[in-house]
Formats: sequence, structure tokens, C-alpha cells
Amino acid sequence: MSGSAAGVCIMSNAWKDEQDPSLISFISAFLGSNSFRLNFVSISPDLIFNCGGVSIAFVFVTKWDDCCNVGSIFNRVKRLKAQFARLYVVATLSTKEQDDSFMRSYFQYEMEFGKPAFVLVTDAEMGFEKIVKISTSRGMCKQQKVASKVKVERKRAVQDTDTFIRVLTSIPNINKHDANSLYLAIGSIEAAAKTSKEDILANTDLSSDKADSLSRFFQDPEFYLSPKFN
Repeated sequence: MSGSAAGVCIMSNAWKDEQDPSLISFISAFLGSNSFRLNFVSISPDLIFNCGGVSIAFVFVTKWDDCCNVGSIFNRVKRLKAQFARLYVVATLSTKEQDDSFMRSYFQYEMEFGKPAFVLVTDAEMGFEKIVKISTSRGMCKQQKVASKVKVERKRAVQDTDTFIRVLTSIPNINKHDANSLYLAIGSIEAAAKTSKEDILANTDLSSDKADSLSRFFQDPEFYLSPKFN
């Protein structure tokens, strides 16, 4: 796969070895058609997806056996819940008896509703499709949050720049070019207020007279309180 993959699916070697080969073939083809990379690794969950910088762990129960494995499933889920912040359990329940078994066991093992979320399906192929949908949705939500945060930070930066330039150009002899130069060199009004004339001359292209005006404006009350005439 190329670097444009939608995400990565990491599959447990132990889980893979327990599945019907036809299911693994379906999973491999489904991932490939949806631009996911598939890696086989020794991991605690059955699957870990990474989409958009978000990692989601899954317990994928494809064979529900009321007689043998129910206790081990729920105990394992409890253990993994403490290890992974984003954990889902997908269980294949194809009969009414399996549905009833799940409901009895869910309360018997005192699971906390929604922590983790259980997704119940009627066949394994449907279960895996649900897993991919959950993973891509979580990844898209993360990307949208990041994009929104970047947009807010960019807007704040623009507002900060505008405020800086507006304040600095109110100082006698300081024009917009000077204010931009100061912003690039100093970065904030607070820093400008503490910057010496020598530092201004060393880090900007302002003249000595302009550096003196700037320094006096912030540090000499008689200067900045006196009336200014253009």
C-alpha cells in the first residue's frame, strides 16, 4: 500500500489462527478495497485500528459458545478495558439462544453499560464491516477536531497580529512596516513593552529615532500620556 492508506489494521496472530481461513481472506480483501494496510502482530486485543491518528482496540468474538468461553471473554474484556482507552467488543450472535446467553452473561459478569461498547452482529463479515466503520468514524472525528483547533488557533494568531499592529502604529513615528518588523522579531505587545532600544536596533530594521520612540512609549509615562500630533 502507498502512503495514502486510509489506516492500518493490526491483527493478532493468535486470533487469526483461530479463525476460518475464509474469514481472513474476506478481511484481507475488504481492507485492501478500502485502502487499509494489514499487519499481523502478537497483541493483546484481537485487532487494533489506527485511523487519522486514533488507535482503537477491538475484541472480535466470532464464535459464541455458552458452554466454554463466555467467562473468559468477559474477564478478558475487563482486563483490556483497563489497558485501552478506546475499546469495542464485537460479538457474533447468530441464534436466539446466543442472544439470551449474551444477555445473561453481560449482567452476570457485571459489565458497566457502554464501557466498553458492545456491538452485536449476526455474522462475522458484518461484524468486521462494523469494525471498519467505527474505526474510520473515530478517525474522521479526530481529524475534524484537529482541523477545527488549527482554524481557531490561526484565527487567534491573526487577531493577535492585528492587535499588535494596531497598538504599535498608534505610537508616533511607527508605521505598519515597522509594526510588522517588530512583530516578527518580538511577537507580542508584552514583549515589546520590555524590549530595550538596543535590542530593537539589533533585531529589526527600525531607525534609532523609531526605536527611541518605541522604547519611550512603553517606559516613559510622560511620553505616552502627553498629547501627540501628526
